[in-house]
Amino acid sequence: MPSVVDICNEALDLLGAATITSLSENSKEARLCNRRFDTVRDAVLRAHPWNIAVTRKQLAKDSTSPAFGFTNQFTLPTDPYCLRVLSLFTANVDSEIAAYDSQVAFKVEGRKILTDAGTCRITYIGRVTDTEQYDSLLSSTVAHRLASEIAYAVTGSNSVVGVMQQMYDERLREARSIDAMEGTPDKLIANDFINIRL
Repeated sequence: MPSVVDICNEALDLLGAATITSLSENSKEARLCNRRFDTVRDAVLRAHPWNIAVTRKQLAKDSTSPAFGFTNQFTLPTDPYCLRVLSLFTANVDSEIAAYDSQVAFKVEGRKILTDAGTCRITYIGRVTDTEQYDSLLSSTVAHRLASEIAYAVTGSNSVVGVMQQMYDERLREARSIDAMEGTPDKLIANDFINIRL
């Protein structure tokens, strides 16, 4: 499975640039990859509920309440670090198949979830820093995004930036599609607005 350097080298290959042996080596390419990799990785992980990054956790209620609007707040997880909340479940929802519970209102504000619910069980995208867990399409998607992010600094060409962005968009669509095929599709629960429209 790919290391961070492998992913960076795929990005550099796409740009026709010199490859690296370490993120700490004294080269322009290594400095660019070192500066941008973590941000790019997190952005790609946030872009889709990748199977390897989806995590479930029950949160402890904070001792303080929101100033107004909701009665309870919960601090988002840090292990793994929560990049994006996908859903909040309650006891009346089959959390194995429901993509979300439309009956429970919640907001994410800063690093808190605000809700009137007394308990907070969430699925979320967690930060996966071990790239050896990535499948080939996810690692390639990160490489394509990295190539688009560093393209101008490496090549000085806006047209190359455009090509890299287009290649990233195509790779992201392919990777999302394949990733979504694993497992039973999520069942959406209709809310009153949807029922009225039907």
